[in-house]
Formats: sequence, structure tokens, C-alpha cells
Amino acid sequence: MDKFTPNPDNRYDNVEKLQEMVQNTIENIEQANDSLEFATGEQRQQIKEKNHRREESIEAFRNEIQDEAAARRNGFEGR
Repeated sequence: MDKFTPNPDNRYDNVEKLQEMVQNTIENIEQANDSLEFATGEQRQQIKEKNHRREESIEAFRNEIQDEAAARRNGFEGR
């Protein structure tokens, strides 16, 4: 039986990845807002609800960015 060896915790580019995720989510919100004018009543509500969840995700990403940046400043090397 093979031994299980976990992958190392590689955090060297987490801040950049999270920032890209924030930007992509903002773009998705903007595209969804653009589509509102063509949406029906139920579709409009679904779009608004999804955008709300996206905004919550952005807030969580930003909090994680702060945590990762602090870990980087404190010398976390991701072993």
C-alpha cells in the first residue's frame, strides 16, 4: 500500500490569486447588472440574489487577502 504524503502548503501566490478572484467576481456582477434590462421579473430577482451572494464572496476574499498578506509579512513560507 502506498503511503499518503500530503502536498506542501504552497501559499506564495495566494494574495494574487485571491485578488484575481475578486476582480473576476466584480466583472461577473457588472455583466449580470447589464443583463438586468433584458430579464423578466423572476430572472431579475435571481440575478439580484446571485449578485448579493457575489458581494458576500468578495468580502470574504478581501478578508482572506488580509490574512494571507499578514502571513506573508510574518514570514510564512508555505512548507
